[in-house]
Amino acid sequence: MSSEAAPGAMSGLRVIDLTRVLGGPYCTQILADHGADVIKVEPPTGDEVREWGPPFHEEDAAYFVGINRNKRSIGLDLAAEGGRAVLLKMLETADVLIENFKPGTLEKWGIGNESLREKFPRLVHCRICGFGADGPRGGNPGYDAIIQAMTGMIAATGSPESGPMRIGVPLVDITTGLYAAIGILMALSERQRSGKGQFLETTLYETGLAIMHPHTANYFMHGKPPSLTGNEHPNLVPYAIFPTKTDNIFIGVGNDGTFRKLAKEIGKPELGTDPRFARNKDRIANREALRAELAAVFSQHEAEPLCNRLLAAGLPAGPVQKIDQALTNPHTIYRGDIIEKDWYKGVASPIRLDRSKPSLRRLPPKFSQHAAEVLGEFGYSKAEIDAMVENGTVCGPERKR
Repeated sequence: MSSEAAPGAMSGLRVIDLTRVLGGPYCTQILADHGADVIKVEPPTGDEVREWGPPFHEEDAAYFVGINRNKRSIGLDLAAEGGRAVLLKMLETADVLIENFKPGTLEKWGIGNESLREKFPRLVHCRICGFGADGPRGGNPGYDAIIQAMTGMIAATGSPESGPMRIGVPLVDITTGLYAAIGILMALSERQRSGKGQFLETTLYETGLAIMHPHTANYFMHGKPPSLTGNEHPNLVPYAIFPTKTDNIFIGVGNDGTFRKLAKEIGKPELGTDPRFARNKDRIANREALRAELAAVFSQHEAEPLCNRLLAAGLPAGPVQKIDQALTNPHTIYRGDIIEKDWYKGVASPIRLDRSKPSLRRLPPKFSQHAAEVLGEFGYSKAEIDAMVENGTVCGPERKR
């Protein structure tokens, strides 16, 4: 990602972002990185992840900083009629509204989807929520770890020794943000044909179910829930961590030809024709015997040189690195995957378009940092802005605690 301003594929798109925490901000950062004008509307207390630290930069936690670059912030009290009037003014020129309020909240305030559709027929309105508005759990709050638990993810993760484990990154929240971004782009594409916006809903629960592959597919086929296999794959062998003389490595083999090539490359070609290991289903049936054979070979090698040799031969292998090693890896540096500006450092957008490049235009905003700038663009005078700050409709730089 360039650290200089670039047009970006989403330039000209205006997004009003009412989301907090992770899924929604992750979605809008994707759009912002690629040029969208994202106006982050925060409640008077601010996005709560500003407090999710340490570590902090000044008063903002790294958790907030990592998912809110390239946005402008305005603090607005939407529970007040004046705050909602400002929001409606901003929506007059907006392409997208994204929010993660509990279903029914906007309706209670008189600005639900039906009202918005009547006022702004071209608006794409995206809602991110836990379970959706209807159904037995409709309106219930959703949290990443709870959804991991409820959709079978935790039950499928871990080893017999560890027991069920939460996945160590907020996978459900992040993937929900990705699905929301995809849904918004689909709705914008359809709008080019119909001239109309539409409402879309992305829920944590349905995302959790959707990403449970291959466990759901396996269950539909044989009716058995997954067992705990640790780092092993339920459908492929070998696909696991192995120790070496120095560090652990991960080996992943996707077909029989690749396994024969691996066997030859490590000096054990006979493993590729051994009837216990010749086909993937045989390797699954004899998983432990194969693990012992491979472990004996890998224990004679150092991790990095071995992985380099296997990768150069077209074989899937990689050292198990800590985050500091991954971020300073020569390939990471060469590809420009780390971006910096002033005090800020982050991971660049992985979406690399040839002409419409992403860019780092704005640092993550301080709370309500751009209130006067944004309101001025929507026609409010300085006197009107000062009055709204005075009466609490618009927030100054100080958050309510």
